[in-house]
Amino acid sequence: MTATYSVPDISCQHCVDAITTEVTKVDGVTDVTVDLDTKTVAVIGGDETAIVAAIDEAGYDVTQ
Repeated sequence: MTATYSVPDISCQHCVDAITTEVTKVDGVTDVTVDLDTKTVAVIGGDETAIVAAIDEAGYDVTQ
């Protein structure tokens, strides 16, 4: 199942790399796609709480 998170502060390739690096560390995550145009992070697998924490660890806030 794919979950999509809104992350309005992403603006550059560094943001993409930082989020991708942290989220791929979450157990069960099989794919991460960060879209700069829509400012979203799509994740396949993993626990939602752990994914949000990983995005936070990368320095970005998830909004609803």
